[in-house]
Amino acid sequence: MSKHVMLSLLIVSTLLLAVAAQCGAPPPTPEKIIETVIVEKEVIVTKEVQVEVEVPAEPAGPSVVKIFGAFATPIEEPWDGVIHSALLKAEEAGKVEYDYTDNIGYAGDMERVLGEVVEEEQPHAIFGDAFGNEEAVRRVAAAYPDIAFVFGSGLGPSEPNMSVFDNWIHEPAYLCGMLAGGLTESNTIGVVGGHPVPEVNRIINAFVAGAQEVNPDAKVLVTFINSWFDPAAAKEAALAQIDAGADVLFAERFGVIEAAAENGLWAFGNMSDQNELAPEYVVSSAVWNMNPTVEYIVNQIMTGAYTSQDLKDFSMVGKGGASLAPFHDTESKLPADLVQMVKEREEEIKAGLFRVDIDEAQPEAVN
Repeated sequence: MSKHVMLSLLIVSTLLLAVAAQCGAPPPTPEKIIETVIVEKEVIVTKEVQVEVEVPAEPAGPSVVKIFGAFATPIEEPWDGVIHSALLKAEEAGKVEYDYTDNIGYAGDMERVLGEVVEEEQPHAIFGDAFGNEEAVRRVAAAYPDIAFVFGSGLGPSEPNMSVFDNWIHEPAYLCGMLAGGLTESNTIGVVGGHPVPEVNRIINAFVAGAQEVNPDAKVLVTFINSWFDPAAAKEAALAQIDAGADVLFAERFGVIEAAAENGLWAFGNMSDQNELAPEYVVSSAVWNMNPTVEYIVNQIMTGAYTSQDLKDFSMVGKGGASLAPFHDTESKLPADLVQMVKEREEEIKAGLFRVDIDEAQPEAVN
């Protein structure tokens, strides 16, 4: 058989097999195709939300308070000097713009001066002392109700703008008296005061009470010079007390410490820490701190909340307005048990466990 015949037979056989396979095979199984389509779509959701935002309130008052000081005595006089120092401190802190005039006196110039200050300076507040000029100060205050008048006074506040304060330093004066009572060797102590008014009387009476708590045998001589500032007269009165046997002196008025130092005697200052006047002899002082009062008034004006009021509490120990001055270099020369006794009493006063009586009656010449 030829190659051609064999090839033909092979092709035919193959075709027959293919047809047979096609005819007898099951139908093809369809495939299920799953196609995943991802559709991206921006969805915007709106939701109402309440948010509380604290917006700083506009200040109701000035950011810097303009204050003028009007003082009847020279600024060297400790009473007005304390107010002046507190106002200077407020100015240094940047809260206050401050100017002042002093030595206005008691001859009728206060009303004129205050009127000129208001018209020319236009301050937010005027600080000063109204003692001896009460009616004049209050007339001007009533004429300018939008200005804060903040004055030392023995009377009450007056609506809408007249606030009052005073030096409530009877508590540290009591402590000074305790020290004096323990230091005197002659049992005679001298006190020189200005005028016998309630504001002075309560300081001296507290000093006497403190001295006699420690030393019941102590005799306290009291002299008034009938002046708020006359250092020469105060010194002369102190020298007379020394001649009468006093070996410890309380300088309610300026000029007494000089007499004590010249005679090598212990002395106590008043209003401010007066140790620098005679460091070897000034044991301590009854200190009046006007900073709490000034800070309070400045804040009231800045917030637009100022109103007339009695500022008494800001000048007492409880609010930092009064204190016993440091002993400085004299402490090592003092009896340790006396110092300890006084410090304990001071803590009791601060804690409200001991109350110093407020006695505003005029003290006797000899107590």
